[in-house]
Amino acid sequence: MKTFTVSELTFAIKSLLEPNFRSICVKGEISNFKLQSSGHLYFSLKDAGSQISAVLFKGNAAALPRMPKEGDQVVALGEISLYAPRGQYQIIIRELQFLGVGELLLQLHQLKEKLQLRGWFDPQHKKPLPGLPRKIGIVTSPTGAVIQDILNVLTRRFAGFQVILNPVKVQGEGAAVEIAQAIQDFNKYNLADVLIIGRGGGSIEDLWAFNEEIVAKAIFESRIPIISAVGHETDFTIADWVADVRAPTPSAAAEIVIAEKASLLKFLNHAEKVCHQRISQQISQYRQRTFALQKHPLLSSPYGILSPLIQRLDDYTRQLELLNPSDKIAEGWDRLKRVKQHLKSLHPQNILKKGYTILFSEKENSIILSAKDLQPDQKITALLHDGKVSATVNQVTENGPGNTFF
Repeated sequence: MKTFTVSELTFAIKSLLEPNFRSICVKGEISNFKLQSSGHLYFSLKDAGSQISAVLFKGNAAALPRMPKEGDQVVALGEISLYAPRGQYQIIIRELQFLGVGELLLQLHQLKEKLQLRGWFDPQHKKPLPGLPRKIGIVTSPTGAVIQDILNVLTRRFAGFQVILNPVKVQGEGAAVEIAQAIQDFNKYNLADVLIIGRGGGSIEDLWAFNEEIVAKAIFESRIPIISAVGHETDFTIADWVADVRAPTPSAAAEIVIAEKASLLKFLNHAEKVCHQRISQQISQYRQRTFALQKHPLLSSPYGILSPLIQRLDDYTRQLELLNPSDKIAEGWDRLKRVKQHLKSLHPQNILKKGYTILFSEKENSIILSAKDLQPDQKITALLHDGKVSATVNQVTENGPGNTFF
């Protein structure tokens, strides 16, 4: 059996752990929050049964709408890392959403990863659009600007086609079921050469019907090519990724679905649109690859490499703060002051103030330490705290307190 060093075992665990958790979403409550002087945020994410350490580095923390606090419910997007000096696994957070919209974003992220693994976004499954469709199916609300925009473009640019509208709710309860059923009905009865599904812009809640798996499944299984035109140009939904073509707006979807005819100009315009579709598909493919690369820790954030060094620096900073020289110097001065006061209290001058005297022999000018050193008629000097007294010894009595007289 091989014997590992601690570093070897830690590195082996790190090598197994990190590659399998490079992009994860975690929901939890913030606790043990600490903002370092470096600007990095350290805290734990916990729920009723567990907790995990987390770090949000300064560069990513700058994008937060507000500073997190104890008890915040959040959704964190990041990757798992093992901090070797403490042997502790943690999540390095790239994005932090406060719950509310964050819960929908979490659901969107999870469904997107699920369908991407199934291959529903792969370009190889994208069906080409017909050059000159005669029957154009539309799945949207019968009221509002979307259907009018599509009809205005179609009637202005193209004649001799048939438009079939299958009216549905585009938001709210039951909308996703109606949209999916409409797509299935077009396929079941072969009612159209191409389909446009969509609605106008709105919040993520308004567009949520187009993020439901039931709608994605109907789009993927459709034999009829589908153009998704949901929201504005900056809005993206699951339907956009599964559809054969994604149009930035409903009007643009109508432009894509038709081509001019009966003349060379019309033919050239049609060829241009086909080229545009091919290029759009390539851009979509490269966009997905770029997005995948951006999610890689080494490319999406410098903290993938720097995080152990930054955390180690923070550890050293905390240790240096505990060894602050000014604190040690202050402690030394305080000890020196106490010693000085003690020595001052032991000064003979201070002892004399308490009623003691020091006897000197006048002849030898030396301190008298014992009654045995005294003789009758001997001249002595008594040192008091505020002066000297000259005296003559009258009598010496040993081992008798108070029996010596001057």
